[in-house]
Amino acid sequence: MRREGGARRHYARVALPLMLVALSVTVIQYQIPTIMERVMDEFSMDAGSASWLMSVFTLVGIVAALPVGGLAGRVGAKRLMVGAAFLAGLATLASAFANAAPMLLALRALEGLGLVAVVASGPLVMQRCVDPRCIGSATGIWMLGGMLGATLAGISTPVLYEAVGFRGLCLAYAGLAALSGVVLQAAVKVPQDDAAGGLVNERVPSGTTLRRLILAEGRLRVFLARDTWCFLVPFALFQMLLLSVLSFAPTAMQQRGAGAVESGFASTLPMLLSIVSSLAFGRLSDRFGRNKPLYLTGMLAMAPCALLLLTTKGPIMWAAAVVMGLFAMGAPTVVVAAYPRMLGKPELLGVGMGVLLLVQSLGQFLGSFVPSLLLGPDLTQWVLCGAVLCAAGLAGAALVVACRFD
Repeated sequence: MRREGGARRHYARVALPLMLVALSVTVIQYQIPTIMERVMDEFSMDAGSASWLMSVFTLVGIVAALPVGGLAGRVGAKRLMVGAAFLAGLATLASAFANAAPMLLALRALEGLGLVAVVASGPLVMQRCVDPRCIGSATGIWMLGGMLGATLAGISTPVLYEAVGFRGLCLAYAGLAALSGVVLQAAVKVPQDDAAGGLVNERVPSGTTLRRLILAEGRLRVFLARDTWCFLVPFALFQMLLLSVLSFAPTAMQQRGAGAVESGFASTLPMLLSIVSSLAFGRLSDRFGRNKPLYLTGMLAMAPCALLLLTTKGPIMWAAAVVMGLFAMGAPTVVVAAYPRMLGKPELLGVGMGVLLLVQSLGQFLGSFVPSLLLGPDLTQWVLCGAVLCAAGLAGAALVVACRFD
C-alpha cells in the first residue's frame, strides 16, 4: 500500500472530493427537468426536441463510454476527472449565453461527456488511493454524489431560476463544477509507483505501447468470460428497472388517484433512502469482504418493488418505495466496489470502467424505451409492464447467483 509519503490516505479524505465532483456534474445534468417548460419557452422548443436535453446524456454515455474509459489509462484518471469537471463547468458557463436550441443541446452533450468521464475515472482514483480494505466504504461515499446531486438540483434549481434566471443558474452551477475540480486537484494526492500509475496520474510509456497492446489482447478476453457477463447483465437490468420506476411510476400513481406532489415524492423516496443504503452496503462490503450476497439482495429487492410501485397504491406502494430505497439501492455501490476484483488485472480497470459505464447507459436507455412499448399508446398496461420488469429483475438475480465472485 505505497503512496507518496507512506500509507494510503484515509478513505474519506479521498472519497469526499470525488463525491463533490460527482455532485456538481450531476446537478448540471438534472438542472433541466424542474424548469423544462420554462426552458422550452425561452428557447422556443417543442416537447420532442426538449426531451433531448436529458436524453443526450444517455446517448453520450453509450457512444463515449469505451473511448473515455480507455483515455483514463493514457492521461491518468485524476487528470481526466479534473478536466471533466472543468469541461462540464465551461459547457454550463457557455449555456448561460446560448441563444438557440441547437447550441444549448450541443452544450448539454459536452456536459454529458464530462459526466461520463467523471463516472469512469472516479473508481480508478479510489483503487489507487484508498486502502483495499476500505474500498466499499469509499465507494459508498462516492456514490452519494449522484444521489445528492439529483436531489439538490431538484430543490435548488427552481429557487435559483426564480431569483437569477437561466443565465444566473448556469453561472452558479458552472462555478460549483470549477470549484469541485480545484478541490480535487488540491486535496487528493496519488501514488507514483509503477503498479498502475497510468490509471491515475502518469502516462503509459510510449516505448512499451506495442508490447502492452499485444499483452492486452489476451487480457481483454476477460470481458467475454461467462462470469463477467453474469456480473454485468444484472447491472444493466437493475438500471433498466430503476429508470423505469423513476420515469413512469409518477404517471402510474397519478392514474390511480395520487396527486402530483404525492407521486413525485413516492417515486423519488428510494433515491433519498439510497443515501443510507449506499453507505451501509459499502460498510458491509468492507466488514465481511463479500459482495455477492449484497448484490443479490439488491436485485431480489428491486424486482418486486418495481412491480408494486407501478401497480399498487396506499401502504403497499409506500412500503415498496422504502424497501427499494433501503435494500435495492445499495446494489450499485457493491457493483462498483466488486468490479475491479472481477477483472483481476489493474491495467484493465480503465477500459473496464468504460465497459461498465456502457452497460449502465444501455440499461438506462432500455428503462426509458421498454416500458413505453409495453404500456401501449394510452399508457394503461401497468400490470403487464410491471410483470415484465419484475421477471427481468428476477432473471438478473439468477445471473448473480450463477456468477462466481466473492
